[in-house]
Amino acid sequence: MAHTMVNPDGLHDPVPFGYSHTAAVPAGKELVLIAGQYGSGPDGAVVSADFAGQVKRTFHNIGVALAAHGLDLGHVVQLRTYVVDHDVTKLGPIAGAVREGWGAKPPTQTLIGVASLAAPDVLFEVEALAVRP
Repeated sequence: MAHTMVNPDGLHDPVPFGYSHTAAVPAGKELVLIAGQYGSGPDGAVVSADFAGQVKRTFHNIGVALAAHGLDLGHVVQLRTYVVDHDVTKLGPIAGAVREGWGAKPPTQTLIGVASLAAPDVLFEVEALAVRP
């Protein structure tokens, strides 16, 4: 693998919450940046009004974007997650999707609560940073 995820002693275990504390990328590796993806179909329309449905589709779309570069979710080192009207009930679907995609080695992640995103029906958006091995 082209990167190392580390959860240092002295910090809480973040894995159940769907992220890791740190990622190290060796010098000389190519970075692939994935723009904010949301729960859309190929036509750009949101596929579900349901938050959990949007989360699932968003991570699917990240997988599609990564595949265009010959990569998969395992190459992701960082996520930046935007949640409209964030509250703790939304953490479950997010952490579940991250567990499904990354298991016990999730990427680093920052969650940002926002008032709105690009369109009124978009409830969830994620940017990703991946490393080519």
